[in-house]
Amino acid sequence: MSRILYPVAEVAQQLGVGLTTAKALVASGQLRSIKIGHSRRVPAEALHEFVRRLDAEQNGDGARVPALTPPVEAPSTVQS
Repeated sequence: MSRILYPVAEVAQQLGVGLTTAKALVASGQLRSIKIGHSRRVPAEALHEFVRRLDAEQNGDGARVPALTPPVEAPSTVQS
């Protein structure tokens, strides 16, 4: 049987971030968690949702990436 809840310290390791960052994600609500007794746990699905949301925000379908346009050259002033 696979685990369905992870302590914040393990979530930090799985995400490759520090414990302080993981705690901040939980405290801000960016990473959903539940409280059991005095312990805070992150459901496995919440961890996957968080990563999917970041991926969509940062990579999306490419529609939010501005198209590259060639630089506009300043008109030259040639004096005769």
